[in-house]
Amino acid sequence: MAENSIELKSERIDRMTDEIRIIKATRQDPKVFGELYKLYVEQVFRYLFSRIGNVHEAEDVTAQTFLAAFESFDKFRQDGHFASWLFGIARNKAMDHFRRPDHSSHMDGSSEIAVEDNTLARMIKTEQEEALSTLIQALSEEDRELLRLRFLADMSFPEIARFLHRNEEAVKKTTYRLLARLHSQLEVSNE
Repeated sequence: MAENSIELKSERIDRMTDEIRIIKATRQDPKVFGELYKLYVEQVFRYLFSRIGNVHEAEDVTAQTFLAAFESFDKFRQDGHFASWLFGIARNKAMDHFRRPDHSSHMDGSSEIAVEDNTLARMIKTEQEEALSTLIQALSEEDRELLRLRFLADMSFPEIARFLHRNEEAVKKTTYRLLARLHSQLEVSNE
């Protein structure tokens, strides 16, 4: 368990080092922005898909996010918080999406569970995922947003704290308490 934590911290440090190098290079040559896209596109898409619930619409909003980031890159202050800045744009684009009268927020079949050989194991997994999904949907939007940023956007606690304009320790405590509460509620529902 501790080994995984060390690996995650190492990956985040590597990502931050790459990010700083790419930001500096992008300031010299805007074509390098594609490297920032590659670094963050998967995280931004997962975050937006969790909010929007439709693959095609999440892809569109992801593209809009990166276009807006590219167009306003000169306004980004290089203070080591690119992820917070980028996910702020993504959140605004998601809100714009929901303001449009023609949006359709429905779950499509793209998030179906992979087929397993064991039917009983598949049923148990499906029931657990449904129970967890129900518990998550019952959370406040603020709590769901915290989970999205941590686990789908893969943001660090300092990045989340900056993004939400909150204290890092408060973000950590809230996240861990939220996970403990979900875990205990999931155990109760499985009894």
